[in-house]
Amino acid sequence: MRRFGLLTLTHDAATAIQALTTKPDLPEQTGLRIASAAGDNGALSFAVSVADGPQPDDEVVEAEGARVFVDSEVVPALVDKSLDAEVDEQGQVRFQLAAQTP
Repeated sequence: MRRFGLLTLTHDAATAIQALTTKPDLPEQTGLRIASAAGDNGALSFAVSVADGPQPDDEVVEAEGARVFVDSEVVPALVDKSLDAEVDEQGQVRFQLAAQTP
């Protein structure tokens, strides 16, 4: 039986994160940060941003050279989740969460 853990990244997500965080003017430890945001009707929502490094209480997820800093407040919501990404025709990245699959 597979034991699921904190957030995993698909290949597409790792590639998109690397493209966002490995620009010459950014520090080497730059990553994508996922934190809580005010959602509609008090529902949990996520804010995604490029960050110079993790905050002291962040969990760090690394895959295929990409780094994601997960705010400790949202860690429980991201256990057993997988982050995927797609890039539209204008080059905008859209991230999506899904359940991890075995």
